[in-house]
Amino acid sequence: MADLFAAPAPAAPLAEALRPRTLDDVVGQRHLLGAGKPLRLAFESGKPHSMILWGPPGVGKTTLARLMADAFDAEFVALSAVFSGVKDIREAVQRAKDVLAQTGRRTILFVDEVHRFNKAQQDAFLPYVEQGLFTFIGATTENPSFEVNSALLSRAAVYVLQSLSAAELTELFDRANATALQMEFDEQARERIVGMADGDARRLLNVLEILRTAAEAAGVAKIDGDFVASTMASNLRRFDKGGEAFYDQISALHKSVRGSNPDAALYWLVRMLDGGADPLYLGRRIVRMASEDIGLADPRALRLALDACEAYERLGSPEGELALAQAVVYLACAAKSNALYVAYNAARAFVGQDESRPVPVHLRNAPTRLMKELGYGRAYRYAHDEPEAYAAGENYFPEGMPPTRWYDPTDRGLEARIAEKLAYLRSLDERAKSSRE
Repeated sequence: MADLFAAPAPAAPLAEALRPRTLDDVVGQRHLLGAGKPLRLAFESGKPHSMILWGPPGVGKTTLARLMADAFDAEFVALSAVFSGVKDIREAVQRAKDVLAQTGRRTILFVDEVHRFNKAQQDAFLPYVEQGLFTFIGATTENPSFEVNSALLSRAAVYVLQSLSAAELTELFDRANATALQMEFDEQARERIVGMADGDARRLLNVLEILRTAAEAAGVAKIDGDFVASTMASNLRRFDKGGEAFYDQISALHKSVRGSNPDAALYWLVRMLDGGADPLYLGRRIVRMASEDIGLADPRALRLALDACEAYERLGSPEGELALAQAVVYLACAAKSNALYVAYNAARAFVGQDESRPVPVHLRNAPTRLMKELGYGRAYRYAHDEPEAYAAGENYFPEGMPPTRWYDPTDRGLEARIAEKLAYLRSLDERAKSSRE
């Protein structure tokens, strides 16, 4: 078996220089490449066939097309639908004809991002696919049911590629480091790098390349988690440090609303208007307060804040400022809850460090025959057909992810009734679970 990676070319990006050379060296896609699996059988058949490789970025679509050309000793012609047109398609067809006439070899025509070709461009491939002049391989990140012509789709097998798991990315990390980088990473650095890759092998290798360059420039011998975080976050925007008094005052306004003191909130609002603050900027901050500090304890607060902004846009100063004052006083007097704010931040933090989990098959829509054949939506329970319009015991989280409770309503305002409703629905879930057991 050949080594996993080619020897790196001096100027080649790491992701290109370390591209797998054999099918056994590909990391991931075991559901397609394992023994007896569809793509493995396609490689072993001795007869290439046209196909669509559908999957997220960095999962090996281009690599598989190149490996197929090597496996069948075929000419490899690559087009990018982003940069190519009908003229490029014609040139590729002519090249395939010339190769066949001169050497007797077939051609594999690889079209990256095939979904970006329009109908006419996709139709241009059809007669040559029918003639067997070349084997067509299209790569797409979009659902081919919607983005690939039905005529072309009917002539090509569709293979669904998956994002790499954390274990697969770790395997790729270790091989890349041992083969090309030979650098020292602590465990936190490894975890952060794998997390940043988010299932994308190319992104993983690009991150490693950036870190290698940064470490060499900084004279860092061992890369730790803090170095990864600081290096990869260096392009984040920063706030202007000027105007401190301005931001102190908006902070005081926000805290006065949160503290349910309408008089103090009104004071700081007038102070800022008097100082020349943009009333629409204040309006945007008031809208934020309605979601952050009141939320579902009083949903009317958000609508009132938006109405105040619209009123100011219509009336201007000074008439429209009264609408902003009305919103501020209402928000200060309203029932308070940050349950929605806390829930959103918790969910965002979880998603930020978690893998990109696929949508469960039973929750997917299936408007096309291909999607129905893949089982999309097959076991979905339509809530309106269930008792009390609630599918008790149904799971709406991704497979393998335990049900998580981020939103915990308070006993204030409308949220008290929301809490009662959620508690009742959870009791139905527990009853359904018990009945299954």
